[in-house]
Amino acid sequence: MATPSFKSSQLILSSTTPPSPPQIRPANGVTTPCKVLSSKEYRKTHHWMIVCAARRRLVRYDEDKEEDEFENNYDIVTLESYTEYKMNEALLVRAMVDNQEEQVLIFKGFSSSLSYGTSPDPSRSVLPAKAVITSIDRVKGPFDPSNVEYIEKGLTLDAFKTRLQPNVP
Repeated sequence: MATPSFKSSQLILSSTTPPSPPQIRPANGVTTPCKVLSSKEYRKTHHWMIVCAARRRLVRYDEDKEEDEFENNYDIVTLESYTEYKMNEALLVRAMVDNQEEQVLIFKGFSSSLSYGTSPDPSRSVLPAKAVITSIDRVKGPFDPSNVEYIEKGLTLDAFKTRLQPNVP
């Protein structure tokens, strides 16, 4: 195997073939390729960095009634993917769960409950599947609760989803 040596913030291998990017194998068996960045590509870093595509883990539990009630809410997953691409925005989501209003903050692809504790398990959705989203507020990110700057306020889920669809004549 080739031994790497570092010279002027570049990786030099003694063999002529470049190393292939490592492969990530999640629990579901799908292989996700990684991209290897040189130090010039990753600003003033003096070593190679590995950047991989993030994906929500799928974890199987015993089929209990409690787990069935708390299945993934795919509307929250859609909103999380929106904030991955709009990194200067955060979403304040209000939803009704069992006649109680819940508030969720979504920023950079991650959601956190403002009404109660968020589960540390990333495979569990913040809101259960039976939750009904009542309104969505677009705010400037990063979110500062002492100084909230609204971009849009009181959007319905249907109005928000129509903005995500490409314009088709």
